[in-house]
Amino acid sequence: MTKSIHKYALMFLMCIAPLTATAIDSQDLPDVKEGIVSIETKDPAKLVGYTVGDVIEREVTLTIKAPYKLIDTSLPITGYEKRYKGQLIGIELKSISHVKKEQKNQTTHHIKLAYQVFTNNVVAKNAALGPEYLNLINTKDKKELVKYRVPSLTIAVSPIAIFGQVKIENNMSPLLGPLLMTNDKEQQSLKISLLALAISLIGLLYILGKHAWLPRMGGAFAKSYRTVRKTSDNAEGLKQAVSAVHLALNTTAGMSVFNDNLDAFLHKYPNFYPVKPEILEFLDLSRHVYFEPSFKPRSTDNNPHQWLLQFTRHCRDCERGLIPDAMKAGV
Repeated sequence: MTKSIHKYALMFLMCIAPLTATAIDSQDLPDVKEGIVSIETKDPAKLVGYTVGDVIEREVTLTIKAPYKLIDTSLPITGYEKRYKGQLIGIELKSISHVKKEQKNQTTHHIKLAYQVFTNNVVAKNAALGPEYLNLINTKDKKELVKYRVPSLTIAVSPIAIFGQVKIENNMSPLLGPLLMTNDKEQQSLKISLLALAISLIGLLYILGKHAWLPRMGGAFAKSYRTVRKTSDNAEGLKQAVSAVHLALNTTAGMSVFNDNLDAFLHKYPNFYPVKPEILEFLDLSRHVYFEPSFKPRSTDNNPHQWLLQFTRHCRDCERGLIPDAMKAGV
């Protein structure tokens, strides 16, 4: 029985001897020549404050020029615990994803690495992900093996809880960077203020605007208001202005508006109720201009042209669904 055991042990040693003799440590290989490999890394924005259970993801994109090829078996192995300055740091490779795209003159390798933290300490301590050594082979010379070093990523692992009194300035990691004050509230207040300003400007434009830029700004009285503003302040200009207001009033009502059918017009268009006294004054002014020069309306004695311009503006406000200035002033 003892002889059989020795026999099998001898055979096992003979089988693994060639593998042991030919095994090569990646770090013992020569470095690949410059220009053969190009690398792009996507590192996490957060470099400090990792605690037990956190997962740190890193993406590496390697482009290897022909005739060199990556030896897939040299990729990092899941479950391998990382070391920092020769000491285990309690961080191991949780998963790895490798996708390669081969082209005529080069091969691109997209590698995703996920490391998980399994350590804790009473103080923050530095750690490093990597370096990872990848082996390359020259496809034209199978004997040429070289290595490429993926740069390491330095991070800081923080404790779950801190014991005793701590001076923050003495325990800040140099990887943290300057602490910045947040201005979220100020930014929100600025946005609200700008929105309120924009709404106010639109409201002023809607109330004071003379052109049809917004809905309901191109009505009949808006047009007549522009016409009245352009007429001369004399008898002929007053006739033109009165005619323009009559046209707007009739266009809005869909009929000729006079004293006897004014209530029907107001019933159909209640927005004009606030200016009913002014409409009556306008009809008296029209009577004076076209039919009875001797008849003098009360409200238009001083400057009928200026009064007519104000009346037309009030009608324009009613047309737009706004409260006329006359109502605001308590007239």
